[in-house]
Amino acid sequence: MHQVRTLPEKPGVYIMRDAADDVIYIGKATNLRSRVRSYFGSSRSLEPKVRALAERARKIEHVVTRTEAEALHLEATLVKRHQPVHNVRLKDDKHYPYLKVDVESPWPRVTITRRVESDGARYFGPYASAGSVRRTLSVVKKLFPWRSCTKEITGDDPRPCLDYFIQRCIAPCTSYCTKEEYDEVIAETILFLEGRSDEVLKRVTADMERASEDLNFERAARLRDQAEAIRRVTERQQMASTKPMDADVFALARQDDETCVLAFFVRGTVVADTDSFMLDGTLEASDGEVLGAFLAQFYESATYVPRHLLLSNAPDDAEDLELMLRERRQGAVEIAVPERGERRGLVATAEENAREALTMHHARWIADRDKTEVALELLQEQLDLPARPQRIECYDISTIQGTNTVASMVVFEDGVPATNEYRRFRIKTVDGQNDFASMKEVLGRRFRTIAKKRREAREAEAAREAAEAASAETKAVSPSIAPIGRSATTLVAPAPDAPDVEDASLPEELPDDASPWDAVPDLVIIDGGKGQLGAVLDVMRDLDLPDVPVCGLAKQHEEIFVKDVSEPIMLPRDSEALYLVQRIRDEAHRFAITYHRQLRGKKATQSVLDTIPGIGPKRKRALLRKFGSVRGIREATVEEVASTVGFTTKLAETVKRSL
Repeated sequence: MHQVRTLPEKPGVYIMRDAADDVIYIGKATNLRSRVRSYFGSSRSLEPKVRALAERARKIEHVVTRTEAEALHLEATLVKRHQPVHNVRLKDDKHYPYLKVDVESPWPRVTITRRVESDGARYFGPYASAGSVRRTLSVVKKLFPWRSCTKEITGDDPRPCLDYFIQRCIAPCTSYCTKEEYDEVIAETILFLEGRSDEVLKRVTADMERASEDLNFERAARLRDQAEAIRRVTERQQMASTKPMDADVFALARQDDETCVLAFFVRGTVVADTDSFMLDGTLEASDGEVLGAFLAQFYESATYVPRHLLLSNAPDDAEDLELMLRERRQGAVEIAVPERGERRGLVATAEENAREALTMHHARWIADRDKTEVALELLQEQLDLPARPQRIECYDISTIQGTNTVASMVVFEDGVPATNEYRRFRIKTVDGQNDFASMKEVLGRRFRTIAKKRREAREAEAAREAAEAASAETKAVSPSIAPIGRSATTLVAPAPDAPDVEDASLPEELPDDASPWDAVPDLVIIDGGKGQLGAVLDVMRDLDLPDVPVCGLAKQHEEIFVKDVSEPIMLPRDSEALYLVQRIRDEAHRFAITYHRQLRGKKATQSVLDTIPGIGPKRKRALLRKFGSVRGIREATVEEVASTVGFTTKLAETVKRSL
């Protein structure tokens, strides 16, 4: 583009816009001209993301900064404001919530806000969601009796409100406390929010002892209860280190186009708080790029920067990020990826919690009815299904080098897991590793009941039609006219092979003996590409079930293959339908691999005695208790084995032959 030649060779931020003038990407650069020029080189050498940007970009704007750290800060600010689709970004275009302590007020309160202002107040956060900030506020309110009302405090109120009687406020409105006592409560609240709960506990305990010495037992009892509550909350917090530290810990968990960052905020020797953040636009970004972008956006508006950042992965542009954080902290900041010791253990715990947070996010998404409705409608449209896929079944094979091969079947109804209808299979007819044959066996076992019932229904329908035809033919024959005075009789009898009309009458529907195996899915998803799909279509053709929709989901590029269509279907990357089929596929994989591990573990601990006919758990225990090991049994005589409780000579001979 001709605009590239006019860019300065200075640090700064560049903004790419498309033909509709929408911001599609925001980046930073040490040298703006050189960095932007790299997008428009040979298309063969460009990554897919860079190639897509070069094709869509129609206009490039730039902002020059003095330093690379300033460029990083500005990039984070603009990404949060514009939320470009190709940038790694924190989810939701909104300000994250904070706790605000308005210390400039004569009688401060603790409130929730989404805007940090230069008003002299103390701010704590940001928190990932309104739920997490409300939980923190609830805990703080229970521990420290500051006022939650908005009335003007004069000290002349005739009586306090209910908060005073449940020990949630010390009632400055009625002058039940002094200004100094109220300020002490606010100071303790701030210390607790900073993570310095040990200091708070020491101060409250000291006040309790002084009140007791002054014979102010009512105040001493209240402080005792407060100290106990603080102690209980502190005990529930995770121990982080035997040595005090001031650190924020961040760990990544990724799956497809979604990333969760789990944060531990360590103050002193405990994790004072924890939160999780969901990111978008991470599919083609490296772990370092994702974490670097997140940290820049997180600390761009954070009210506090700690001395240490402990990370699961090294972020891109770590030096620029460190400079930015030093400027905000006005002091030294260390960014580290610990490899051993207590700090590494803390990061590992954060990684585990990040994976759990991502799983919980998926569960919440599945429970969102609006999203699942949109996903099912889009799935019906994109796959050209005859009906909305109310019941979806997904199948996966799990094996290691052809051993302990198993399969899973998971069922989603209206986009929600129906775990009571999950099934698992041991592969019985396939030797070695053959996913195609294994899938054919599983689908054959699953759908043969449906095929049988359909065949019986067709036969019953044919019998009914034959019976109705025979009845119509009988009625069509005219009776002979008998002479007057004699009774009329029928001269034509039914054909010898015609069914008896009365006996041939059939019920209108089959008996009600339905089971989960009778349910016909609206969509069958196979974990795999064209090969697996072809194997399943062969099964459906053999069972005469061509009307059951089947598709294969190939994991590498999330391509969907369907019958009679050579090119794969690519669902939009940001569509709810793609998210749903990924969740279903991942659930089938999880269910299959869990069963495979169970069988593998069981086989690894299986004794040779378990393979001998007639030897159950009790007889096995009796043999091992008497002879100590399989070797001892092997060296014993038939008579010695036969004398074991529960054994006969014949069974003893079987044991000796088997060993």
